[in-house]
Amino acid sequence: MNRLFVALKIPENVVDEIIFHRNNAFPDYDRFKWEPFEKIHITLRFIGDVKSEMIQPVSEALNFIEEFDSLICRLTKFSFFYVGDQPKVLNLGVQTDRKIYELVEKINLKLEKLLIVPDKKRFIPHITLKRMKGNEGGYFVNQFTSYYLPKINFEIYEAALIESKLLAVASEYTIIKNYLLT
Repeated sequence: MNRLFVALKIPENVVDEIIFHRNNAFPDYDRFKWEPFEKIHITLRFIGDVKSEMIQPVSEALNFIEEFDSLICRLTKFSFFYVGDQPKVLNLGVQTDRKIYELVEKINLKLEKLLIVPDKKRFIPHITLKRMKGNEGGYFVNQFTSYYLPKINFEIYEAALIESKLLAVASEYTIIKNYLLT
């Protein structure tokens, strides 16, 4: 089985800015494990496990992505996704064109035609920066929730179908296909 997802690729200069502000928000950043530079993206749709023979049909079904215009984005603020009262994921909010919701809906429809189970979660544009381990503490959370993030505007020109292999220590990403936005 192949674990797949569809993502928007963040320009490298913007990733540099994200890491700069992450490190400013928490100067003792080297105490923790973070999402690496090359894995910073916006997930449009987590597909999950598919058989190898489905990779090509999925890849081809997503060719329509190249008909979409580039997306104008703005980073909003650091925040957390919670499970109960425990922060589980540090993320960076992204504000963008309404087109992103049309794109996600069309991805879902194309995948449903391939009998891939629809994603029931509401799509929230964000960039995952850290999966919480539970040892970060309240100071960590406060540093990010109180951090002033200046306006950072950027444009996204590329999406990708990516395979994520779960390894003992981390995951490894392999780009199956890139899609250029117009």
